[in-house]
Amino acid sequence: MNPFEMVVLIVLITAIASVVRARYGIVRTGRGREEMYVGRHENDAEKEILRGEVRDLKDRIAVLERIVTDGDRNRGLALEAEIEALRKKEVR
Repeated sequence: MNPFEMVVLIVLITAIASVVRARYGIVRTGRGREEMYVGRHENDAEKEILRGEVRDLKDRIAVLERIVTDGDRNRGLALEAEIEALRKKEVR
């Protein structure tokens, strides 16, 4: 095996390994002997957090849409109460 073939083989192996790591969501953390590989289970927790945030944002958008589209002045107090409920929910 000549040096050119060896370089091509090393680059090919590195490329394949990086594609496999990206495909399975493996992230390398730590340094030296304390390296740890984190799989998809870490990403699931983050996904649930993001889903909760999206749900909260959708609730807020629904309230804002009602404020913009509602022409009834009597409804203002009920909307004010809903906005305050969303603010309290956000503080948690």
